[in-house]
Amino acid sequence: MASTSPTTVNGGSDTGTRTLSGFGFLTKRSYDPPPWASHLSPIPSHIFSLGHLPTPIHKWNLPNLPSNTELWLKRDDLSGMQLSGNKVRKLEFLMADAVAQGSDCIITIGGIQSNHCRASAVAAKYLNLDSHLILRTSEVLVDKDPGLCGNLLVERLLGAQVELVSKEEYAKIGSVALTDLLKEKLINKGRRPYVIPVGGSNSLGAWGYIEAIREIEKQLQDLDHGAGFDDIVVACGSGGTIAGLALGSWLSSLKATVHAFSVCDDPDYFYNYVQGLLDGLSAGVNSRNIVKVKNAKGLGYAMNTTEELKFVKEVAEATGVVLDPVYSGKAAYALTKDMAEHPQKWQGRKILFIHTGGLLGLYDKVDQIAPLVGNWQRMEIPKSTPRMDGLGKMF
Repeated sequence: MASTSPTTVNGGSDTGTRTLSGFGFLTKRSYDPPPWASHLSPIPSHIFSLGHLPTPIHKWNLPNLPSNTELWLKRDDLSGMQLSGNKVRKLEFLMADAVAQGSDCIITIGGIQSNHCRASAVAAKYLNLDSHLILRTSEVLVDKDPGLCGNLLVERLLGAQVELVSKEEYAKIGSVALTDLLKEKLINKGRRPYVIPVGGSNSLGAWGYIEAIREIEKQLQDLDHGAGFDDIVVACGSGGTIAGLALGSWLSSLKATVHAFSVCDDPDYFYNYVQGLLDGLSAGVNSRNIVKVKNAKGLGYAMNTTEELKFVKEVAEATGVVLDPVYSGKAAYALTKDMAEHPQKWQGRKILFIHTGGLLGLYDKVDQIAPLVGNWQRMEIPKSTPRMDGLGKMF
């Protein structure tokens, strides 16, 4: 798709900022990094505008916060509808690279309700590319139709080719070998596939959240008081988001402490994985010095306790914000639990929690959630209420 030069928020079209005209969506443009990240290498040459950015930031009045603690919410769940959440920011860079390489399809991999796979399939179709998704499921379901629940419905409506693997196969073979197998198969059929790793989390994808830090900086500058944040809190599932956030916060004027609540694997795994992404950018910094990773996986990836789902329900009822059960729900649950156990650690802090999306994942939890919700009954209509056939129009 040809580059355009629309009007932008603050400067030329190459500054990484968003367009005002409304015609910038799905356009490719050259990319200039924030000045404080210009020494990183390699620097992406182009970016596709896939997200509805900047995403808003607002006060989040969760109950029972420590004294003098301010909690704010960055709504990356509002970065789009079909294409939403934190994955969009990574895909803006990854899809630009796929198109630049002349690819005609993408391959990516994740869990059966992977938000990333759904977002990748949407982004690919927007850019006239086919998508092949390797989805991990249980051994008893791997030979059965995966159904149309949540993310699967969107993926299959888009015509994505779904390849199922069992959790046991995934554990023994690994995501890289599985995507390589499918890549070789497609190449032999004359296709030109582009492989996107789990969660879009490689060094190129990390630029999405380096750029998000520039966005947050600009939003703070636009405030009258312009005060920054002491802490940034986010869920962590594949490492790319926290790599970009931590590096960006460390390099920029923000200097907020980044707290990552991991929903799978363990903190040591993520410190090591993020280090590889940082090294891939020639960042020259130790991951353990710029991000604090805390375990929040509970029963395991995409598995929820009743307490966690009850928390999601209570937050929605109290604040209107619906958290997903796999990422932000677990991270916010772990954060509030840590605040209750160690209130002095958070007292007087100004915290930015990043909601990374994943609403469709709730549809996979309806059986667990059903006992937690009620609030329905047949409406009582007195017999004395006048009735007349045809009075009520049903459109």
